[in-house]
Amino acid sequence: MRPKQPETTRSGDLFRARLDQIINLKHELAQLAGQIDWNWIDGEIAPLYSEKGRPGIPTRFAIGLLLLKHIYGLSDEGVCERWVYDPYFQYFTGEEFFQHEFPHERSDLSHWRKRLGDKLELLLAESLRVAHKSGALRSKDLKRVTIDTTVQPKNISFPTDAKLLHAAIKGLNRLANKHGVPLRQSYVRIAKNAAMMAGRYAHAKQFNRHRRELRILRTRLGRLIRDIGRKIAGQESIEAVFALPLARASQIRSQQQRQRGWKLYSFHAPETECIGKGKASAPYEFGVKVSIVTTNARAPGGQFVLHAKALPGNPYDGHTLKAVIEDTQKLTGCEIERTYVDKGYRGHDAQNPRRVFISGQKRGVFGVIKRELRRRSAIEPVIGHLKAEGHLGRCYLKGRAGDAANAILSAVGYNFRRILAWLRVLLCLFLIAITRVFIVRSALNPVY
Repeated sequence: MRPKQPETTRSGDLFRARLDQIINLKHELAQLAGQIDWNWIDGEIAPLYSEKGRPGIPTRFAIGLLLLKHIYGLSDEGVCERWVYDPYFQYFTGEEFFQHEFPHERSDLSHWRKRLGDKLELLLAESLRVAHKSGALRSKDLKRVTIDTTVQPKNISFPTDAKLLHAAIKGLNRLANKHGVPLRQSYVRIAKNAAMMAGRYAHAKQFNRHRRELRILRTRLGRLIRDIGRKIAGQESIEAVFALPLARASQIRSQQQRQRGWKLYSFHAPETECIGKGKASAPYEFGVKVSIVTTNARAPGGQFVLHAKALPGNPYDGHTLKAVIEDTQKLTGCEIERTYVDKGYRGHDAQNPRRVFISGQKRGVFGVIKRELRRRSAIEPVIGHLKAEGHLGRCYLKGRAGDAANAILSAVGYNFRRILAWLRVLLCLFLIAITRVFIVRSALNPVY
């Protein structure tokens, strides 16, 4: 059921402290809270609620927590913990009085991410609206953009055959214990020792002994798969529970290191893909490809992210350009005049190929276009900030839906960080102007 609108008393309380009396209302976070259109966000996500049931958590509280988490690069637990002792966080989420306890559960953030789904893009649109309203972003900055792709790594360790086989054995044992399936033998102790020795032998380049440990792991995993299959035969409910884990375990057992085609790189995150971007420091990364669109010119508040989208399946960059441009224009409401990309987009499918300029291109590149094409590489530090200060550097959310949500929310957090820095600069300029006025007045009217 849709949450009730919170009512503000606008009056004091004998036993509670009003937040607007204990914080600096000129602080950039307090100013940002006043510029975000919370009522518009609440109206946009209203169709996601049912007509019956208990009233939900206030929209501003849940959305505010998600924004704070990605603005400051915190975890779900970290933002809930900081909310308790930070009055600015409480004011940002719509509280009127200072609270000494967190009023909801940490898991509510997970439920809200799942509920929002495709609606998360409205937060990115709101960040651009606030940037435009505050003067940090100009309308002309939206017409010339830079597009690039990067990898959003998944929260997994580097996949090796020994690690994957060991993880499959542990995962099947954990599931069997949970559902009360008696096993002939667990092989947990043997698998742990074999995985450890396989890593040591590979490091010492003793590959015959390394392969021997892998054979031990594959044999034990095969025994475990067959044992579970015999024990759950005829029990439809338990067979349905074990269908996917057994299929993953069979895939891990059968795949080889250098085989062609699809491979499984994680037992608990099967959506993980192996992507090679040609970097010397990381030849292969394991996660999902993400497309990032930024302004080409530096706006007054810095470079803003106009669009972010996860691209599962590791598609060719050029085949995604048309859809990305259309989505960006739909999100910003402004037609893109020029697009600047790197050489990975050669052979693209853009609707107007004459308006797409590839780095290193000579034909048709002169004057302003040449200067703007030289700025294409300015998107690289933006991606670096998204990974270092946000959550794009490692995705902890589950499934493909988690990958998509993390990419969008990382862009939203980056944009709001730029807006906070812009508001901080405006406040400093305002204080400097006031100080100069007082200095001039004191010089004209000296007090003896």
